Amino acid sequence: MSGSAHGMESGRSRVKRVGFWLGLILFGAILAMPTPASMRQAVRDDFGDAVRQDAVRILARTGMSDAAEAGIDPESEVYRRAETRAVEFRARAMLAAAAVTVLVACWWITVALPIPVTSLLPLILFPLVGVMPIRQAATPYANSNVFLFMGGFIIALAIERWGLHRRIALHIVRVVGTSRAMIVLGFMVASAFLSMWISNTAATLMMLPIGLAIVSAVREFPGEGDGADHSHFSAALMLGIAYAASVGGIATPIGTPPNISFRGQLARLFPEAPEISFAQWMMIFLPLVIVFLPVIWIVLVKLTCPVGRGGPGMARDVVKEQLRNLGPMRRPERRVLAVFVATALLWITRTIPFGDVNYGWSPWLQRWLGDGAGFPFPFHAAFVNDATVALGMAVLLFTIPARRNESGEREYLMDWPTAMRLPWGILLLFGGGFSIAAGFSESGLSLWCGRVFAGLGLESPIVVVIGVCLLMTFMTEVTSNTATTEVMLPILAGVSYSMGVNPLLLMLPATISASCAFMMPVATPPNAIVFGSGHVEMGRMVKSGIIINFIGVILVTATFYWIAVPVLGIDPAVVPAWVK
Repeated sequence: MSGSAHGMESGRSRVKRVGFWLGLILFGAILAMPTPASMRQAVRDDFGDAVRQDAVRILARTGMSDAAEAGIDPESEVYRRAETRAVEFRARAMLAAAAVTVLVACWWITVALPIPVTSLLPLILFPLVGVMPIRQAATPYANSNVFLFMGGFIIALAIERWGLHRRIALHIVRVVGTSRAMIVLGFMVASAFLSMWISNTAATLMMLPIGLAIVSAVREFPGEGDGADHSHFSAALMLGIAYAASVGGIATPIGTPPNISFRGQLARLFPEAPEISFAQWMMIFLPLVIVFLPVIWIVLVKLTCPVGRGGPGMARDVVKEQLRNLGPMRRPERRVLAVFVATALLWITRTIPFGDVNYGWSPWLQRWLGDGAGFPFPFHAAFVNDATVALGMAVLLFTIPARRNESGEREYLMDWPTAMRLPWGILLLFGGGFSIAAGFSESGLSLWCGRVFAGLGLESPIVVVIGVCLLMTFMTEVTSNTATTEVMLPILAGVSYSMGVNPLLLMLPATISASCAFMMPVATPPNAIVFGSGHVEMGRMVKSGIIINFIGVILVTATFYWIAVPVLGIDPAVVPAWVK
């Protein structure tokens, strides 16, 4: 191991040790601190009925069961003492939820323990510190969005298994790429498209070997400029792949983990909130991706990594050669492509609300096979969501024959050894985040955080949105975007309630901004992957990233106000009826 590599490894170990002990110290300090008066007041204001019930139970446990059943004068000294104890218990539960959240967040951020291991802490600590029982803490780990991610990733693994991803990427690059600048754009379009359906990490890993092959070919091709030109081209290509993979995932609800976190948190915190359908999500954020990609491309090829106007014919030759090496599309590829297209169509068309009529296939099936159709097993559209589609198509992959192997045994489009490559740790991360959200809601901590934030005096909704976008963008430069989203969304939900605004005003822009960190190698896996290629200098990544970060804040804010608000039919300044 080189000296620099050893130094980086030593630095990471030191950060882990500091994070481990800092998390424990903060956890103990928060548990030991006196209960803030603002928490007790929040309990009195927001949990009045629950406090009265708790006070009656306290009186019953202290031997005053007859009096408790008969009713006690709320002005009596006995009742006041019981009520004070009830308020204190609930306020301490708030404080305990905050302590657990700080410990988990600290260990997530510093990776003091493996992130999946840290994600199990809510299961252990919430029952022990009195936030909620184990059954309530465990239920969020089976959130439907966890299974949505599982099904989507199995489909992505099938695409990888038969090499379909490589063929798709090469065809996109062949169509778009001509000059060096257009080669960069071609790779960005391919990366963004792949990232819409599979993880941005997988999309980057798929595109990186092709990009490195083109970088190598351009270096050897005569007449393609000096060393500085080639350095700019290689940096622009690598950064373009990473940035496009991060941005492309914004376009679909399954494209990036923060999107899935948002869907789960919204359903958990506001069960009556209308679901944002796959089609609605794409109507809102696909335009953002379409605008953001060329903006990033211009920043890279014109400002931070100017590539000139040379036209590397050799690059086109590399793409064509790799396509020739792939040969014609094989039967497994065609069948996986059919399943992939069918899955995307089922996601997009499941619910298509326009006015008072929903033209999606699930409402249509309910009209035909619902309770009034006389069908023995009536179909209910509300019982089906995107996770149903993802899991159904994932299971289907295990039943469709692909080919016969050398031994004559039949192989299927997906097998369990391949499925075992699922990132199981991410599923635990989602579950841990959803459980923390449940703890915030159950204890009332989210409402208290909202009161504190509302007390800052920020009245303009657009200023608040910009502030949230800036906070999430730059916070996720040094923290896990998924973990940060899991921690922040319950807080922002409480903030919105206290400010008297629609929760989507804060939660939706925050979710998208969590995928818009471009400055640091540690900000996202795509950034780290291309930084490790050796073609991107730290200074160039920071320079490019900080410009794109601020552009992203503007575009996300504009997208919410100009597209999300009319598409979802929301008034940002009005608290909707589904907020309880």
